[in-house]
Amino acid sequence: MNIMSEAAVEKALEQKMSDAHFKMVGKDVSVYYGEKRALFDVNLNVRKNTVTALIGPSGCGKSTFLRTLNRMNDTIEGCRVTGSITLDNADVYDQSVDVVELRARVGMVFQKPNPFPKSIYENIAYGPRIHGLARTKADFDEVVENSLQKAGLFNEVKDRLHEPGTGLSGGQQQRLCIARAIAVGPEVILMDEPCSALDPIATAKVEELIHELRTNFTIVIVTHSMQQAARVSQRTAMFHLGNLVEENDTDKMFTNP
Repeated sequence: MNIMSEAAVEKALEQKMSDAHFKMVGKDVSVYYGEKRALFDVNLNVRKNTVTALIGPSGCGKSTFLRTLNRMNDTIEGCRVTGSITLDNADVYDQSVDVVELRARVGMVFQKPNPFPKSIYENIAYGPRIHGLARTKADFDEVVENSLQKAGLFNEVKDRLHEPGTGLSGGQQQRLCIARAIAVGPEVILMDEPCSALDPIATAKVEELIHELRTNFTIVIVTHSMQQAARVSQRTAMFHLGNLVEENDTDKMFTNP
């Protein structure tokens, strides 16, 4: 009879708990741009249905780490990633992984709002169309309305769905980009300083939206603003010179670092 040692049992229990709580796990993640090393052996777990804020000075590696989570660094020539990153315990850098499918599961919202030069409706319908998630006009109508509702934008744009998305205000454009990311049914949403180009009122609306979205999505946000990290996140990770300095509950990080 094979009796597991106490240490093995404890390790298995720990693994089970981590599997239950963590959506993405980064182990010894290093990133190189050519000869230059931008990240040094970062270990960071992203919890399910939680907002994790990545903070630190400019050039410290927080956006670089964010981009490893959905392999956006693949688009940069000479970029190399070592270590492992898993999504639901599956390695996202495995050769069998379809990167397009990965980016549908791990969506991204960029610093500057970047709506497509199409109508508001087509901005949302584009992703579901190329992924084959909707087929009939009724399906697309439902996806568009649901996504805009979740992004808190539907009531503001419902009468002009066929007007260009680029005609919206900056804050509305950013919420349109969030709705576009939601439309393909992601599990994780990455946000790279989503409010840096917005005024305080638009920023408040996006922050309120982030708070609402975490019931259905796991969110990782890069921000320069300590106040924003304190307002929107439950976990905070501090980066400095390519190293992860500390990661903890947000309230602990800001009261007893």
